[in-house]
Amino acid sequence: MTRKKRRLYMLALALLGLGTATALTLTAFQDNIVFFYSPSDLQTKQVGERSFRLGGLVEEGSVKKLPDGVTTEFRVTDTVNTVPVSYRGQLPDLFREGQGVVAEGRMGGGVFVAREVLAKHDENYMPPEVTDALKRAGVYKEAGKEAGKEAGAAPSSGPSSAGPQPAPKAGS
Repeated sequence: MTRKKRRLYMLALALLGLGTATALTLTAFQDNIVFFYSPSDLQTKQVGERSFRLGGLVEEGSVKKLPDGVTTEFRVTDTVNTVPVSYRGQLPDLFREGQGVVAEGRMGGGVFVAREVLAKHDENYMPPEVTDALKRAGVYKEAGKEAGKEAGAAPSSGPSSAGPQPAPKAGS
C-alpha cells in the first residue's frame, strides 16, 4: 500500500469516527433538550407530543384548586395569548397570580400538563425567557424604571418632582 492510499484510509477512518461521535452526542442530547415557548409562540408553532417549557405570567383570577386537593389549574399569559395549565403536585411557595412562572411539561387536549412549576424568587426577578417573551409581546415593564430612566441613574440638573436631592459629599 502506498503512502497516499494509507493517508486516504486514515482520513476516511477519522471522518467515520468523528461522524459516529457526533451522532451519539446528538442522540444523547435529543432527550435532554427542552425548548421554551410563550403563549403567543404556541399559537404559531406545532409542538406535538414533545416536552417543553411554557413561560409567562399567571393570569389574575385563574388559579383553581380541584376537589382532589392535589391538582391545580391556572392560565399562563403573555398578555396577548393565554394557555390553560394543569399541575398535579404542590406549587412553589412564591407562586401567585400576576407573577412570572415557567412550567415544564407537554400539551394534551388543548391543556398544558405541567410536571414541574417554577416561580420567580423575588419581586424583581423574572426568568430571562419570560422577560424576552413579554418584551416581544410589547408588554414588559422593567422594575425600577421610571419615565424612561433606569433605577440608580444620576438625577438631572433640572427640576425634580422627587423633592430636594442631597448635596454631594466633599471630595467626591
